[in-house]
Amino acid sequence: MKKTIGIIGAGNIGQTVARHLLKAGHPVMLSNSSGPDTLKDIISALGEAASATTVEEAVKANIVLLSLPWSQVPTLTKITDWNNRIVIDATNHFISYAPDFEVQDLGGRASSEVVAELLPGARVVKAFNTIFFKILAADPKVAGGNRVLFISGDDKPAKTEIADIITSIGFAPIDLGSLNEGSKLQQAKGPLATLNLVKM
Repeated sequence: MKKTIGIIGAGNIGQTVARHLLKAGHPVMLSNSSGPDTLKDIISALGEAASATTVEEAVKANIVLLSLPWSQVPTLTKITDWNNRIVIDATNHFISYAPDFEVQDLGGRASSEVVAELLPGARVVKAFNTIFFKILAADPKVAGGNRVLFISGDDKPAKTEIADIITSIGFAPIDLGSLNEGSKLQQAKGPLATLNLVKM
């Protein structure tokens, strides 16, 4: 069954994941903080199964992908009732970019644990955040294998659903466990960040 994915953030990661999802037949609702009118050219390039929506509309999709800047995540807390909604957290907790790429001091918590606190009741799955977008955009089928995407989360059924979607778009999901343990490995500055693996 194809799932409609609401994407919040129309930058490199949001557009790249959207292309993979659309190719596999998953409808996509793309949104950003500037409004649907600013997305016309992107939607035109993505094709018919993509639509430009407000953030308020995108969060009503079956599954919501967060690909917005870390500083904007708190703006989502009261935008909808997050209870039981599956949220893919593709954010990284950067507070500065090139050349420093500083991350926020979270006091030992995983960045996805902070996201889960900001979206009470959401079933958060960390994914799509480790690979540079140009590598993520390439064909996931490499040399007879499939490029790896790490996932982690505390809700097993949610992880299974996201793993199925990742498989459907040609990647190989590897489950790292809980948000507290697994997502720390894959978040920015973690040992698996930027690691590009192929599962044979």
